Amino acid sequence: MRDEEAVGFLKEMLRIYSPSGQEEAMAAHLADRLEGMGFSASIDGVGNVIASNFSPAPSRPDLLFLGHIDTVPGFIPVRDEGGKIFGRGAADAKGPLAAFLVALARVRPERPVVFIGAVGEEAESHGARHAIPCFSPGNAVVGEPGRWEGITLGYKGRLLVRYFLSMPKFHTAAPAPTAPEEAFQFWERLRAWAGNFNGARSPFERVDLSLLEICSREEEFSTSVEMRVGLRLPPGLEPHQVARQISLLAGEAKLEFSGEEGAFVAERNTPLVRAFLEAIRAEGGKPRFKLKTGTSDMNLAGQAWHCPILAYGPGDSSLDHTPWEHIEIDDYLKAIRVWERILKRFGGGEDGAMD
Repeated sequence: MRDEEAVGFLKEMLRIYSPSGQEEAMAAHLADRLEGMGFSASIDGVGNVIASNFSPAPSRPDLLFLGHIDTVPGFIPVRDEGGKIFGRGAADAKGPLAAFLVALARVRPERPVVFIGAVGEEAESHGARHAIPCFSPGNAVVGEPGRWEGITLGYKGRLLVRYFLSMPKFHTAAPAPTAPEEAFQFWERLRAWAGNFNGARSPFERVDLSLLEICSREEEFSTSVEMRVGLRLPPGLEPHQVARQISLLAGEAKLEFSGEEGAFVAERNTPLVRAFLEAIRAEGGKPRFKLKTGTSDMNLAGQAWHCPILAYGPGDSSLDHTPWEHIEIDDYLKAIRVWERILKRFGGGEDGAMD
């Protein structure tokens, strides 16, 4: 496939709006395109696209690529401008996914390679949670943006907290705190706890807090408040430990926890990492290792598969979820060439064409 076709392939994907929970059209499009390339492709019970150069897809492939086909909500019209392609998912993470598939079509590996286009990564990763137990790869790469020279080895963990408090209604002149005031005090206690933990730690070793949502209501005999908080957790601080700590700060409020994912950091000295270092240098780049303060499906896959693993893909992750999300075409094309080298190294094969 020529570079112009590779760009067109990505644009096709970006034009299909696929926020979490609405990935059906994207899955059908990808499965059809992969079948047209000559690969075995199917859609599993939760909507993931599973494809391979072997049929059926082997459970123990030499190399497995895990990307996600969903995006956050908010369609961005697809356009070229100044050497960039704008569109929802251009960076996170249809760009990384398209780069791998273009290289796969060009190389036509001889040894087993599996592709998973997972659903729901931007929600609570139910697609990855369904697919991960079905495979035990020799090497794995998660498709996430880090620019073409970047190799991501680690992600923070995550915990989501829903706070709910309902209290009898008092006159506003009474000294008793309102439910919203209690919620604010809980937030301040949580910030103080995180500040004491963080101290002088590096960004990857800190607890990061986000107040995601807050809503209060006043009814005839009560006031209530709901609040949703997100925490990003460093290695060594497990979600269940944090949940116990937070519960001690909540007073009479009810807490619900979800999205529990432990932090994960991959091994640096593996044949897979060395292959990416060599491939990036061969394309004239200077490889950079990255530790991300967010989470990805690598948190789940790395802890389950116990194999060499990393995250790789074109795109600037600071543009994820923004109204101006885009990918630089040069970044995308260089990542394709890096992937070609990786697939020849791990999958063998020869140059192929894309239908």
